[in-house]
Amino acid sequence: MNDVHTREQEQNKDDEHVHEHVHRHMHTQHRHIHSNREKKAVINRLSKAIGHIEAIKRMIENDEDCSQVLIQLAAVRAAINNTGNTVLKNHISHCIVEAVEQGDTEAIKMLNNAIDMFVK
Repeated sequence: MNDVHTREQEQNKDDEHVHEHVHRHMHTQHRHIHSNREKKAVINRLSKAIGHIEAIKRMIENDEDCSQVLIQLAAVRAAINNTGNTVLKNHISHCIVEAVEQGDTEAIKMLNNAIDMFVK
């Protein structure tokens, strides 16, 4: 898995976004790597959800059928959940793999807390 992760990092070197997190408890530092493609996909999904929410807002302003509003709200909720799943998969594939390689158990704790909050 380490070789695969390293090859992927090399392939995405030109279009990667790197940010560093310092975990205060362990005083470890690791890079979080997300390709511009991955980042753009999440931003596009969020932009579509924002547009959908604006459309729902107009539906309410125009006194449209409440059943249709609820259906559209369910669609937005599904879109947000799917976006969260994408972020989670990217985080595990990149950030958590690197954290595990560095023995950063705090990153695993933070991920577990985030998952708990996300699935509520």
